[in-house]
Amino acid sequence: MKMNTPIWLRIALAATAGPLISASALGAATADGPLTMAGITLYGTLDVGVQYQSAGAPLSDYWNGGGANEAIQKNSVGSQTNVAGSYLGQTKIGLKGQEDFGNGWSGVFRLESLINPWSGQLPDGLKSLTVNNGVALGSQTNGIDSSVAGQVFGGAAYAGVSHAQWGTLTVGRQNGVLADGIAKYDPMNASNAFSLIGWSGTAAGGGDTENRRLDNSVKYEVTAHGAHVAAMYQGKSGSNPGTAQQLALGWVFPGGSVDAYYAKKNDAIAAGSLTAAGAKSNSGVYDVTQACAAGSGQYVDGLSNATYTCASIDKAVTGTISDNTTVGLMAQYTLNKQWKLSGGYERIDYKNPSKVVLAGQHTIGGYTLVTVNAQTGAKSSFLNTKTLDVGWLGAKYSPNTHLDVIGAVYGYHQNNYGSAANSGWTSGCSGTGSATCSGKESVVSLAAVYHFTKRFDGYTGAMWSQVQGGLANGFTYNTSTIDPTVGVRYTF
Repeated sequence: MKMNTPIWLRIALAATAGPLISASALGAATADGPLTMAGITLYGTLDVGVQYQSAGAPLSDYWNGGGANEAIQKNSVGSQTNVAGSYLGQTKIGLKGQEDFGNGWSGVFRLESLINPWSGQLPDGLKSLTVNNGVALGSQTNGIDSSVAGQVFGGAAYAGVSHAQWGTLTVGRQNGVLADGIAKYDPMNASNAFSLIGWSGTAAGGGDTENRRLDNSVKYEVTAHGAHVAAMYQGKSGSNPGTAQQLALGWVFPGGSVDAYYAKKNDAIAAGSLTAAGAKSNSGVYDVTQACAAGSGQYVDGLSNATYTCASIDKAVTGTISDNTTVGLMAQYTLNKQWKLSGGYERIDYKNPSKVVLAGQHTIGGYTLVTVNAQTGAKSSFLNTKTLDVGWLGAKYSPNTHLDVIGAVYGYHQNNYGSAANSGWTSGCSGTGSATCSGKESVVSLAAVYHFTKRFDGYTGAMWSQVQGGLANGFTYNTSTIDPTVGVRYTF
């Protein structure tokens, strides 16, 4: 085989060749063991299925959360039937490795690419936003911000050292400590089709989904004598103007575990699509770049008189900036080996950032914030602290090794954080007339997973969601939806 053959292909071919891999290289692996050579394992998941939505938007080629509005959104106009995937688990392929170098220490790494199986595209949540720039709400495809923005290794890209007693230290792009907690304590295992906190990255990202995975971060985790500790720090970069800190402290006991969480993110970014006015220049042309030809770096929109930073329309998004603080508590317990109970709570506070972020700031994936929210003064977005309470509770029943039946409820509750100075609403605001009014989102899910073999699963289920009050502001078409889903998943 030529040496310029991609490493993942060499590993895959070698792993299927049988005699070319010794028993020592595979450890105790059988014919159904991992695809491992020289300490490097090729792994992956392929998840495909069909979903009906009573209210949704057309499927996105780029959004990684199943491609569709599993939970109700403003552009959920009418019924949709989608042939897509990544409903139960994200479709992905990756390489991971562990190399022992003595005294209990080893080097570890992971490179993981995410894939949208219905389009073959690398997931890119921000591109799902830019294709809706200037498009009327009722004509949009699904578009939602994400921590995945077209990166080749969107799932993970990190390396470090590990010790069975002293824990693991890794550096690079990796899941946040909060995201690990959601994956562990969500009864639906953070699935896109059946979990609000899996489909939406709000809870896993400590307020904003772009922070579900953290670039240029260092992470340490250890479990010893029943105690669990995880800590993480993210530094600044050109696409990340603020630092992040996350911490988990917990206890592992027979049959279960519990963890408390703290997270702080400065200058958190929530991206969105440009409105019809924001996507046009003075001449009305659907392209920001034409108005920037003179090289001034900015232009004043003739339709809205707003000032925008120059960027090509396919790289231009809006941005809401905030300092976010999250505290949480999550727990799980297995009863009689057949019942597993799990649940959690987070409280997320959004405040004006301590450092103002200006239009022209880059965010992940090379996208540009061509306009940002007001961050100081009486017109600021968070003149009062916005608080979002997130809660969930569920149970999994496994009568045998083949079948899991799972039920769960999820909820968001937002306080009223508006005032007469910035929204025209009184302190008692609880209606749909302003996004700053108090409101809630309610979700009920039920799913069944049948394990035909160790690697092949079939699943079916449905998730119902509804928004009310301030969280229903701008939902002019529908305020609830249900999404029955059926699919299969293969893992290796």
